[in-house]
Amino acid sequence: MTDSDHPPLVRIEPLGATFDAPDSLTLLEAAAFAHVRLPRSCRNGTCRSCLCRIVSGSVRYTIEWPGLSREEKADGYTLPCVAVATSDIVLDVPDAEMID
Repeated sequence: MTDSDHPPLVRIEPLGATFDAPDSLTLLEAAAFAHVRLPRSCRNGTCRSCLCRIVSGSVRYTIEWPGLSREEKADGYTLPCVAVATSDIVLDVPDAEMID
């Protein structure tokens, strides 16, 4: 858990990239500001291009029901395009890459 003076820290595995994720940004937006490219397409929780697994940590969603089944949520999957970190978080995103 983070303290109130510092936004949650995100780590993307296996890339190893880390960045802050303020609550004003989705995980996808925070990654882009940190020059980390996550798979994406629609950016509104429906296409599932950004689907990845939460290794540790927690999120809240910017929409009422993101395009995830109950089972996927229970198995730790998330959609970074509509997810905001509520704690330090580690995401398993095999296709993530650093961009210039």
